[in-house]
Amino acid sequence: MSSRRSYPSDLSDAEWALLEPLIPAPKPGGRPAKVPRREIVNAILYVLENGIKWRAMPHDLPHWSTVYHYFRKWQKEGIWEKAVQALARQDREREGR
Repeated sequence: MSSRRSYPSDLSDAEWALLEPLIPAPKPGGRPAKVPRREIVNAILYVLENGIKWRAMPHDLPHWSTVYHYFRKWQKEGIWEKAVQALARQDREREGR
């Protein structure tokens, strides 16, 4: 995790453990990723929870264009739908259904 102060919208370790397997890892080869995937997801959640414009993101989060790029890329790849399905499955299992 980064050295910045956390926001209420940041993922807990348990939440990240659920989502991390669903988030595509950086492609092998080439330059290493500069921004951890968890920070990208935290920034996306900040925008969604606070209803702000992408460009209005706080400066201690990754740059808005990087975050928006991954949000759209993962949206097109169906990552968010898979995450919702995984969370719903976990809720059903917890309730014994």
